[in-house]
Amino acid sequence: MNAKTKRRMVVVTGIIVIVLVVILAVVGGTSSAKTVSVAEAATGSYADQKIQVSGNVVENSFATEGNVLTFDIYDPNGDITQQLRVRFEGGVSATFGNDVTAICTGKVGEDGVLNASELVTKCPSKYENATNALTVSQLTGYGDEVVDKPVKVAGAVKDGTLKAAGEGDRFVLVDPENGEELAVEFNDAISEEVKDGSSLVLTGSMNAQGKFSATEVALEG
Repeated sequence: MNAKTKRRMVVVTGIIVIVLVVILAVVGGTSSAKTVSVAEAATGSYADQKIQVSGNVVENSFATEGNVLTFDIYDPNGDITQQLRVRFEGGVSATFGNDVTAICTGKVGEDGVLNASELVTKCPSKYENATNALTVSQLTGYGDEVVDKPVKVAGAVKDGTLKAAGEGDRFVLVDPENGEELAVEFNDAISEEVKDGSSLVLTGSMNAQGKFSATEVALEG
């Protein structure tokens, strides 16, 4: 084996070792988190320990300041009055909203707040037939006649408009026939299956600002 071949083997071996170290660090970091309940985390017994807590987001408890999201979670299968404050810095999935299941990994600080380094949200998918739903054009064509009146509307999510709750309009609904658009307000959880271009059926009403205030968002099906 010549010197050139030896150098190549050393370099390749070094790269493999670095990759393995990174993988072990990531896996080890995740596995070291102890799974506890909302009630257990709220006691302060796990202060400064890496824990993983799952709970549902308390309605309208979330707020965003800069890139920092804060919200409260509760255990839907336990004492719903017991809540835990969570702080997360980073990008938030568009599924985030009221009552979404939030899996939070991090450490509880001296202030009793869970400073999450990881946040995963889950929301079950809902499906609804669009047979009795209006198109976006039909709905807007009624003007003030339908303001604050319950109605269903169907359309597709405009590319690039889907956001998490608390970041303004949740998304824009587009009429696939003529491209007419309708801004949608919605603060509850959205299924992770909802993406750019998804066909949706919304339940709610038009408001005085010309936007659709949705109470339910379902995939068409």
